[in-house]
Amino acid sequence: MKKIFLCALLMMLSAADMATGKSNAPLYDKEEEEEEIGNFDFLYYDSDNYDTDYILAENLMNEAFSHLGARYRSGSKGPNAFDCSGFTSYVYKQCTNVFIGASSRDQYARNIPIKRSEVQTGDLVFFTSPHSGGKVGHVGIVVDVDPLTHNFSFIHASSYNGVKLSQSTEANYTRRYIGLRRVKLEP
Repeated sequence: MKKIFLCALLMMLSAADMATGKSNAPLYDKEEEEEEIGNFDFLYYDSDNYDTDYILAENLMNEAFSHLGARYRSGSKGPNAFDCSGFTSYVYKQCTNVFIGASSRDQYARNIPIKRSEVQTGDLVFFTSPHSGGKVGHVGIVVDVDPLTHNFSFIHASSYNGVKLSQSTEANYTRRYIGLRRVKLEP
């Protein structure tokens, strides 16, 4: 009986609060929430040059995607047709004025090795090709990274489809994957 009385009393008090517009809930402070949300950038970028890195990555992606659909032609360095290393070197040259290497093997040897757990937008990804004998034979530029799995999408000049977007999880690329490199921007 006491439980029923207590429940009825609580329901009447709740109904009275609703009728008068009073609430025991804490007041919502939008400024405090926005400030709190903005404090999480450090989780995603471990760089002293966050703004510079972000702008470079954005410029690289804008340049790379402006060539989406461009045809493939062996030995071509752009801007209307590309082979894989011609595409990556052209994009980097346009955005940084840095020469990253002439061939996929040169780009692999010349730039900084990184672990898959360190991959970021703008890094170079390398694969074997049917004619490379198990060595580096194809290169692309990382577009987007899943921070949990380190799987990524990349843009590259495919010999069959020209400049296109692909996923690191596609079977063709998973079995041919060799490694990642970060472009050395300083001389």
